[in-house]
Amino acid sequence: MYILELEDMYKVKEVSSRRDVKEFIRFPDRLYRNCPQYVPALHSVERKNLTRLSTLSYCERKMWLLEQDGNIVGRICGMINPRYNERYGTRRARFGWFDVINDRQAADMLLNTAESWAGEHGMTDIHGPLFYNTLGKQGMLVDGFQNIPPFNCLYNYPYYQDLVEAHGYRKECDWIQYELDTPRVLPEKTERLADLVAARYGLKLGSIDKLKKDPELVRHFFDLYNRSFSEKVHNFIPFTPQEMDEEAASTMPFLSDRTSSVVLDKDGGIAGFGIAFPSISKALQKAHGHLFPFGWVHLLHALKDCSTMDLMLNGAAPEWQGKGVSAIYYRDIARKAAEIGNTTVITNPQIETNSAINLWNSYEKRPFMRRRCYIREL
Repeated sequence: MYILELEDMYKVKEVSSRRDVKEFIRFPDRLYRNCPQYVPALHSVERKNLTRLSTLSYCERKMWLLEQDGNIVGRICGMINPRYNERYGTRRARFGWFDVINDRQAADMLLNTAESWAGEHGMTDIHGPLFYNTLGKQGMLVDGFQNIPPFNCLYNYPYYQDLVEAHGYRKECDWIQYELDTPRVLPEKTERLADLVAARYGLKLGSIDKLKKDPELVRHFFDLYNRSFSEKVHNFIPFTPQEMDEEAASTMPFLSDRTSSVVLDKDGGIAGFGIAFPSISKALQKAHGHLFPFGWVHLLHALKDCSTMDLMLNGAAPEWQGKGVSAIYYRDIARKAAEIGNTTVITNPQIETNSAINLWNSYEKRPFMRRRCYIREL
């Protein structure tokens, strides 16, 4: 067990009991109680992520709480993903679930604890905030604090950046999000390209509603996810079959032809996809981390209100990348958006060095949020 003390002010305690896990999950609710932008995670989802996720079968993970006079004032999770290190030839740990009061000594204690643990396991550097793998919440907010984030994105106070940089962390990469007004008329270039690509390659629109009912197609979808992002996404870690099953069980029921799109090739295989959700961030704020007794009601209402949409995932099979497939599913989503009364779109986080981000130059856009992954040598 790792316990550090500083001038009798703070004590770092390793999470070792169900009660500790509960305190670990609940701490941000208190820290952000008066923050109108913060979106609480569902406690049940956080508990699964921290204790029962299949990723924990191969990842090492430790959690710590920071106490002051018997009160929780910070938390952090240290992680080592051996599949990541093998894929990239590194000995790198990661930190996540990092929340702390605005105090340099408090932040230093938490970060030092995670770093010491990583060093004892032979790691040479550490980066974060990250999840175990690619699809979880990642990236410290460094710009756009006035905005409410999509439900799958982190929010943090502005002082976090000062605390980690004072501790010696430097920028590894940034992800950028934009806010768009849903276009009533698509750019002529997009319309022409969508028609040209569909005709040239025999591509057609498929049905998400049918896809999610076919286990074979669902597995094909997540296999495509692995192949589509394998060489395109920074720090990408392919899903294991078990992780595919978990993600399918948690997300597929919420996908709908109403807001999302899938493009099929002439043989019925998936060529590309665009996944969007109605924003549920304000519903989660009302739920205060709980589905019961009334949280589920707020979520159901939010799923029917498509005025604001969050773009979640989009991609193309490797053999279809660079051929304009995205024009087909973006046009389909835009047309659906007009039908369901959508007025605002929040783009998914995209790394600033990815050329795909240039797609948004065809639209009237506003900077929404910028997130940063920090790294430090041990």
